Order: sequence, then C-alpha cells, then structure tokens
Amino acid sequence: MTILLDILSWLLLVGGGFLIFTGALGMLRFPDFFTRLHAASVTETLGVWAILAGLMLQSGFTQASLKLLLIAVVMFVTGPTATHALAKAALHGKLKPLGVERD
Repeated sequence: MTILLDILSWLLLVGGGFLIFTGALGMLRFPDFFTRLHAASVTETLGVWAILAGLMLQSGFTQASLKLLLIAVVMFVTGPTATHALAKAALHGKLKPLGVERD
C-alpha cells in the first residue's frame, strides 16, 4: 500500500511541476497580456493543487496535511480572484486584447 501511495504522490508532484513549468513557458511565449494571464492562472491553480495533494499523500494523515489542505483552499480562492482583478483592471485601463478593435 505504501508503494502505491508513493507512486501516486510522485505522479502528482511531477505532474504539478510540469503544469507550473508549462504556465511559465506560456508567460514567455504568448503574445499579449490576456493570453499570458490565462496561461499563468489556469496552470498555477491546477499545478499548486497537484503539488499540495502529492505532499499531503507523502505526509500521511497528520497536522501537516491539514495545513497543506488549508493552503490549497486559500490558493483555490485567491488565485482566480487575483486573475479576475488583474484582467478587469487591464480592461478598465483601456488595454486591448489582441485582435479586438475598440474605439
């Protein structure tokens, strides 16, 4: 049973790291603010959840798992909220998305 938990934990850790890496790559490669924001927010949310889930499996049912779960909940709430606030501020600042004509 412990081997199965270790394998699942490492799959989550490596998968989360890959997602965060692809988000960082998207930040470098995408052409405008809104596509970069999308790449960062989606991969950050899922990547952090995967990494924290892998760490929870590694730590077992302890106080550390509860702390990791609380961090995951905070990240789940604040990540999309911050992304929405940044996108709304950019739109109010008259930043145009690529390919959209505005007056």
